[in-house]
Parts: sequence; C-alpha cells; structure tokens
Amino acid sequence: MSVKAKYQPVLDLGEKLGIKDGNVTVEGNTLKVKGEANTPYEKDILWDKIKEIGGEHPSDIKANITVSDDSVYHRHTVKSGESLSKIAKHYYGDPMKYKEIFSANTNILSNPDVIHPDQVLVIPKL
Repeated sequence: MSVKAKYQPVLDLGEKLGIKDGNVTVEGNTLKVKGEANTPYEKDILWDKIKEIGGEHPSDIKANITVSDDSVYHRHTVKSGESLSKIAKHYYGDPMKYKEIFSANTNILSNPDVIHPDQVLVIPKL
C-alpha cells in the first residue's frame, strides 16, 4: 500500500473540514501534508486521525498544519436537540464544562439551559 493510500482518511478529513492552502506530496516513503485549519479543534482532530493510522509517533508522514483562528478552540453551530452539556462533553470530554462555554457566549446567551439551532457558539480554550 502506498503511503498516500494509507493516509487517505486523513486527506479526506482535511477536505471535509475545508483545510485551506492544502498541499500533499510524496517524497520517498514519506507523505508531506501542509495546510491551514480554521481552529485548534480541527487541527487536533486531524492529528488524532494521523495517530490513529500511523501510531503515536508516525515516521512516514510529516504534517505542517497551522491554524487561522487560535483565539478560540472552535466555533460550534448548534444542532437541534443539543445542550451546552452535550456540547461540552463532545469538545472537552466533561459535560460540566458547559459553564465555560456559557461564560464565553454571554453576548448571545442569557440562560445556559436555552440554546437554539443555528446559533454559533464560541468553544473557548481551556
């Protein structure tokens, strides 16, 4: 299997995330990937996918992923049925961190129990 085929799920994820200025080359047995993620969260999930495929310290891929907006961890568009605690569990692994998300969004939220689909929430860096 070629190194590009091995890491195709990473390239597909990058495309789905809309990674900007993407550049993929193969040099010998090494895949070189470059691009710009929107947020640190998107960069993290790309690295998680790389490690899932290549192990904790893969030697056959070199990735240079920069971030265009590192003032926040991510920007999340609310979907029907979500709550701040569900969103906190998704991003932080801890539903009780909903308070941090609420605090970062008091400009559009007045009650942590009331959010609406299509609202764009700041997911703060912790």
